[in-house]
Amino acid sequence: MHFQRLLGITTILGLVLQGSAAPGPSGTGTCRYTTVAILGGGMAGITAAQALNNQSITDFVIVEYQNRIGGRVNHTTFGRKADGTSYVVELGAYWVQGVGATNGPGKNSINEVENVTDPSSVNPILGLAQKYNLTTALSDFSSIQTYDDTGSVDYTYLLDEYETASDKMAEIGSTILKNNLQDMSIRQGMALGGWRPKVDDMAAQAIDWLRGDVESASPVGESSLAFSLAAGGFTFGQFGPDNYLVTDPRGYSTIIEGEAATFLKKMTAAYFSIPNYSDTGVTVYNHDGTCIKAKYAICTFSLGVLQNAAVDFNPELPLWKRTAIQKFTMGTYTKIFMQFNETFWPKNSQNLLYASPDRRGYFASFQSLSAPGFLEGSNILFATVLAEEAYRVERLSDHETQAEIMVVLRQMFPGTTIPEPTAFLYPRWNKEEWAYGSYSNWPLGTTLEMHQNLRANNSRLWFAGEATSSQYFGFLHGAWFEGREAGAQIAGLIKGYCTNVTGEKECGGRKHYETLAGTTPPNAYTVVNGWPGGLLY
Repeated sequence: MHFQRLLGITTILGLVLQGSAAPGPSGTGTCRYTTVAILGGGMAGITAAQALNNQSITDFVIVEYQNRIGGRVNHTTFGRKADGTSYVVELGAYWVQGVGATNGPGKNSINEVENVTDPSSVNPILGLAQKYNLTTALSDFSSIQTYDDTGSVDYTYLLDEYETASDKMAEIGSTILKNNLQDMSIRQGMALGGWRPKVDDMAAQAIDWLRGDVESASPVGESSLAFSLAAGGFTFGQFGPDNYLVTDPRGYSTIIEGEAATFLKKMTAAYFSIPNYSDTGVTVYNHDGTCIKAKYAICTFSLGVLQNAAVDFNPELPLWKRTAIQKFTMGTYTKIFMQFNETFWPKNSQNLLYASPDRRGYFASFQSLSAPGFLEGSNILFATVLAEEAYRVERLSDHETQAEIMVVLRQMFPGTTIPEPTAFLYPRWNKEEWAYGSYSNWPLGTTLEMHQNLRANNSRLWFAGEATSSQYFGFLHGAWFEGREAGAQIAGLIKGYCTNVTGEKECGGRKHYETLAGTTPPNAYTVVNGWPGGLLY
């Protein structure tokens, strides 16, 4: 693979993080030898390394593209406080999702959620948030004020209609899962449940976008009903219904950095291009001829990086793997942050929904960080755009995007003098060479066999990340589980006991399918708390 293609230059500055037993950097033209090379220092890379370390395998290195760890968990300073310091906002992952299964919903802080005796009912990210005393606030997505181009208009009754249809749709989805019927899109399933918004009913289209597109960062007409239901069941049925927005000034990545600090011994800057793989090992090459030679490697690159041919594998990945990579989609969820000199929107409302008169999903969602319990008094509002609208906005300048949003806000609050924001910021996720999008989604027409091919290893090159999780794709805890699983499986191969994290025998790598059956078998699922809850390969 060649990282040079990512930026069109000959070298890439990154980090090499090493375990306690890893040798130091080699001289020019020579190579460093290690047992495991982990490509990427996001959540999956760090938990993979931690799983190795927990099995007393400390001879590993983590090769990271950026000069930080955390991957798509990425924060930045923004705006100004009265004392002249800045706030911290999250550009990527923002919520701890799936909290409160056995403790009851509605705790104001994630640290108030009590510990439970059954670890399987606790989201591991919740445990890390509590361990590092992460500051959070409970998001109430039912706290919504609705607007259109004439100002405040109450169409919240449509939310109830949507939820009624959604319940019926879930029953239909369960039938699909149980009887191995052909999959359908979320839009098709909702239509069978009774939700059929007219194309020119823009209030209903805004509700459809908010409750449908937002979860997957992809259009509801393109997303799989069966696997969207399963993903929701795994997270919110197994772990709990609540979502906590991270407001910690240290940033969400504190939990990843904190875990890494417990076992990583050294961080050094290095320049790397990437590697050849075979049945005997993986070699990661440096631009100056030095390299890392490893017995195994774990690739934690995002699905977007793999899909965009940002890296070249040598030899080329087999057709079954390349097909699997292209079968799935990378959604884009872009948050546009604005700070004003006052909070001109309702001070107690967390969410504002805008129905554009002619464009579905056009700056439809605004969320207030100035609401009680969040960054109170910050006067910060952020808009969310998805998919094609996110791609469009990324091609605009900040000035152009700000101008469009200000037209929308002045329509929402006619008669109110709204000044230009004092601070304005948003990321361009589709232009980030190390991400190419926000998180993965299962489109209509995919199967478990296809996904197993996505996560299956090629020789000694393994894969891990939120996209390789069949249960928790699109979630940070999906990356946590997949990194831990890959690290534990390689540890088993190295030490000769060949068991996975659940204690089942699993030697020789992960199964893949040269020939796809084209369906998902009905016995692929178990049930957890009444939801589909365990995918069996």
